[in-house]
Amino acid sequence: MTAATAQPVAEFGTGLQVTRVTPTADGRYEWWQGPGARRSDPPAVPFVSYVPHHTFGARLVVPRPSGHGLAYLADGPYSAAAWLRDPRPQARRLVAHTLAATGAALRELHTTPAPTADVPPALVRLRSFVDGCDAAPPAVRRLREHAVRVWGPARLDLLRAWYAELTAPGDPGPALVHGFASLGALIPPLHRGPVALLTGEDLGAGRPELDLGWLLGDLAELAWAVPVFGDDPGPDLPGVLLDAYGAGADREWAARAAVLRIVAHMRDFAAYCDWSDELTDYTAFIADLIDEEGRRAVPGGATP
Repeated sequence: MTAATAQPVAEFGTGLQVTRVTPTADGRYEWWQGPGARRSDPPAVPFVSYVPHHTFGARLVVPRPSGHGLAYLADGPYSAAAWLRDPRPQARRLVAHTLAATGAALRELHTTPAPTADVPPALVRLRSFVDGCDAAPPAVRRLREHAVRVWGPARLDLLRAWYAELTAPGDPGPALVHGFASLGALIPPLHRGPVALLTGEDLGAGRPELDLGWLLGDLAELAWAVPVFGDDPGPDLPGVLLDAYGAGADREWAARAAVLRIVAHMRDFAAYCDWSDELTDYTAFIADLIDEEGRRAVPGGATP
C-alpha cells in the first residue's frame, strides 16, 4: 500500500490550502498539502535547504514535491489542534509534550541566519490587511471596514509598529523563522516516533518571537473560542512552550506577535472561507488583546 493508493484518513481545507492525510505502507502518514480554490500560485519551498536536518525535540519535516502540492511524512494522523479539541486529560498532556519538543526545535532553527530579507507570506497578507491595500475578496474588505471602526487608528498604528519591530533586520540580523508554526502544523506521533513540525512554504526572515507568538496566539484563541477543559485546565501550555524554548526570547514581543497571529487568522478566514458573523466577535476580542499587548497569551498575563 502506498499513499497514492491508500484511503485517506482525513481531508480538509480552505480556499488557501487543502490537506489530505493518508497512511503509508510502513505505518506512517503522508500529509499532502496543495493549493485551495482561491489560490492561483502553486506552493513553493525556496528556503528548505537551510533548515537544520537534526534538531532536539521535534523534527522539522520538510516536504517533497508531489503533484500540484507538497508531501510531508509524519508519525501521526492528527495535528495538535485536533488533539486539543479532545477533552480527555491525556490529550492535553500529549499536546504539552508536543509543545515542549517544538520549543526546543524552534530554538535550534532560530540559530540559522535568514538567507533572505523576505518576511513570511502570512505576515505580508497581514500587513496588506492592516494598511488597507489588500486585493482580496469582498469579505476581507467588509472585515477591514468593520475592524477600522472597532479598533480606531491608534490600535492600527500599534499593529503596524509591532509588525515593523518583529520583521526588522536587527543585529546581528534576522533569524530564519518557520513563519507559520501553528498547532495545525504540529503532528504528535500516534504511537512512537518524533513530533513533526511541518516546515517549508512559510519560511522567511524575522525575530524568533514571531514563531513563538504564532503558537501562543493559537493557544490564546482556542482558550477564548473553545473552552472545553472544565475545572481542570491541565498543563500550562504556553508556559511549557516558553520554558522549553529557554532564555533569549522576549516574552513581551512574543505576546505582541500572538496578537498579530490572531489578526492574521481572522483575515485569512475571511479571505479563504468567507464572511461569518463570528468575525465581529473576533474584532472585539482583538481590540482587548491590542490594549493589553497580548499579555494573556503568556504565563502570568492578563486573563480573559
